[in-house]
Amino acid sequence: MYGVVLPGHERVEIREFDVPQPGVGQVLVKMKASGLCGSDLRAIYREHVGVGAERYQNVIAGHEPSGQIEEVGPGVTGFRRGDRVIVYHIAGCGYCRECRRGHMISCSSPERAAYGWQRDGGHADYLLAEARTLIRLPDELSYVDGALIACGFGTAYQGVLRAGISGRDRVLVVGLGPLGLAAVMLSMASGAEVIAVDLVPERLALARRIGAQHTLPADGQTLEQIMALTRGKGTEVAIDCSGSPQGRLLCLQAARERGRVVYLGEGGTVTFEPSPLLLHKRLTLYGSWVCGLAEMEELAEHLVRKGLHPEDIVTHRFALTEADQAYKTFASGKCGKVVLTWD
Repeated sequence: MYGVVLPGHERVEIREFDVPQPGVGQVLVKMKASGLCGSDLRAIYREHVGVGAERYQNVIAGHEPSGQIEEVGPGVTGFRRGDRVIVYHIAGCGYCRECRRGHMISCSSPERAAYGWQRDGGHADYLLAEARTLIRLPDELSYVDGALIACGFGTAYQGVLRAGISGRDRVLVVGLGPLGLAAVMLSMASGAEVIAVDLVPERLALARRIGAQHTLPADGQTLEQIMALTRGKGTEVAIDCSGSPQGRLLCLQAARERGRVVYLGEGGTVTFEPSPLLLHKRLTLYGSWVCGLAEMEELAEHLVRKGLHPEDIVTHRFALTEADQAYKTFASGKCGKVVLTWD
């Protein structure tokens, strides 16, 4: 089989590997779709950075896998050959408090290994997965939908849950990469009115295409425009998906009194005056990361019930052999979600 390795410095290598054999508690998944994630660009593709959970170990890349079970190893009783599955992208120890809660992303054991970071991931013809990291992919959803649920939509869904978004809310989403577009879609599915902000015209157009009620360019007038749309009060919820100092600050500035602010975007920094922006406005500021297994399973059911398809934010699809072009396209920042697909 063939798989993608990311040596850093914006290089992509396609190498030949043996097809792995599933051991106890494992399954072999025939890949159908594998998404490219912004964290791959930030910490692996451009240059290798990070320690611990962000230490890439030259394995097959890709932590957004979805496919069909090809072979089942000993001891696996909950799945069988032919099942359509999403792969939760971290395999934890299975015994610590966070693992037992389904939040393997927060496992602190040395056994913790993320697909595509510390163990072989989804940018290959086959993936060896732990059965305990699998979620059934409903028939109503495509394999591309499943790949997007595996990370970006799961992360956005956790942020929506943290903020308790409902139809009573106006929601500001800053940064319209795939994570921000997911936050837009899921906030609207919760009944909220959405104001979407980004620097890139192509991403603003994508937000409009999936139904955002208001799209604003990020410039010197953005805060003033948000206040005009909200009659000077600001938004009940503000979600930063940009990871930028300006985006994070805008969320605090634009949130109304007693509003909720969620930081989802990774990396970067922010500096602000707590008294006028946080304390005096009595804001609630949430940090949010990847969702757990239960939330991801719930998300798949939620999408089916609402008739939503994460695939709608995909702008480019590539074959495995075109992975180099896929990463170049994604790194341009002028696109939506980019995925590798097999047919």
